[in-house]
Amino acid sequence: MKKRWISLYVENEVGVLAKISGLFSGKSYNLTSLTVGTTEDPTMSRMTISVESDDATFEQIRKQLNRCVEVIEVIDFTNSRIHRKEILYIKVKDCDEKAKTEVFRIAQVFNLAIVDYGKNEILLECLQTETRNDEIIQYFSEYFKKIEVVRGGSVAIKGVSVEEK
Repeated sequence: MKKRWISLYVENEVGVLAKISGLFSGKSYNLTSLTVGTTEDPTMSRMTISVESDDATFEQIRKQLNRCVEVIEVIDFTNSRIHRKEILYIKVKDCDEKAKTEVFRIAQVFNLAIVDYGKNEILLECLQTETRNDEIIQYFSEYFKKIEVVRGGSVAIKGVSVEEK
């Protein structure tokens, strides 16, 4: 079993997300990440999906996705050089002055943006890989008593090929 990434161009219509996610749940495939957004073409959306599977299961997933009428294109990132990021928000709650100073120091070290600041709370934003965000969450969990975490799924795109540079 290994983590795999796939991207789909799909028709931008009501029900497409439910149909695609239903395909995964109907076959008991577990999605580890699913992100959907519009593209430069308003009639299409792009889904970025992460799944843990073996080779045979992943090939079956690809074939089933290709058979869906609403799917315009399936892009397999398995053997591609990709750029992938996930957005993460961490709210540190119940901060005294000493904790706030430490949050600012950590934010600087990890290159996190402080996007909101209150009397007893600080909201940080991070755009990193899923693995790096896991590490950042672990770090904050160890040093602060009360945090709130919100993550968006990863988005990914193939890198520019050598011939195109």
